[in-house]
Amino acid sequence: MNHVEEFFARYEADPALQARVEEALACYPGSLELRESVVENVLLPIASGLGLPFTVDELRAYETRKKLHNMKPDVAVEEGEPVEDPPTYWLLESGWEWDDEPIRKKEALLRDIAGI
Repeated sequence: MNHVEEFFARYEADPALQARVEEALACYPGSLELRESVVENVLLPIASGLGLPFTVDELRAYETRKKLHNMKPDVAVEEGEPVEDPPTYWLLESGWEWDDEPIRKKEALLRDIAGI
């Protein structure tokens, strides 16, 4: 099991960890729509603190595998049969898809000019 899988296995089983993540989300000062930033500033520090560091790219790969695994053809549901909640994702299908590489390059250039 890799760190991403282990983190989410713990997350699913541990209400205290879920509360910790929710509290961190509530305190996050940025837009919750910019998911990559939320992951970098909320989820990754918590995972690292548990000794389970992973990257945004590793999370994206995990979620892509999870999404592909959970894709099922439309199946009729019988009346009274329980319906599963759809899986949730931190990056995929959440918030805005945003390429911030141009912004990061500009910020790096400005830091170089300023000598920071």
